[in-house]
Amino acid sequence: MEFTLEKWNKLAIVYVRKTGPYGLENKQAMEQMKKWARKYNLLQENAVLLGIPQDNPTATPPEACRYDACLVMDEDLAQGGNLEWEEDMDENVHIRTGKLEAGDYAIFQIAHTAEDVQRAWQEIFPALQASGYQMTAKPIIERYAERLLRNHQCEICVPIYR
Repeated sequence: MEFTLEKWNKLAIVYVRKTGPYGLENKQAMEQMKKWARKYNLLQENAVLLGIPQDNPTATPPEACRYDACLVMDEDLAQGGNLEWEEDMDENVHIRTGKLEAGDYAIFQIAHTAEDVQRAWQEIFPALQASGYQMTAKPIIERYAERLLRNHQCEICVPIYR
């Protein structure tokens, strides 16, 4: 499985957090994030959404697993602006702000289908190991850039070191 390398700077994000077993509710959290972002006209051509499973489901009880559906933001806008950061009246959605630390990532571009995502999870770690990379202790990130979604693609971003 092929991948590219990227060095990320610190990113400002806004996000919706879902706690519970990973699965269908992750998609619902992402839909809540997109609905909120549309309300403020933030899903433009260059919009980048991130899905971040915060916990390892083999080490964390399912009911305690956290999933963050995120939108990468301009730092000034993420710190307040004129956006409603409190609960959204339509769905009682709490929007939070945060930052992702800088780091090195292996980027795996894949088809955005359940089958291809599942296959990628099986092939990512052997591909990294064969290339001499190891995963850091940060979460793996799903990246959904508008330019890729139009072609039914997404990316899995694995924090790495050599």
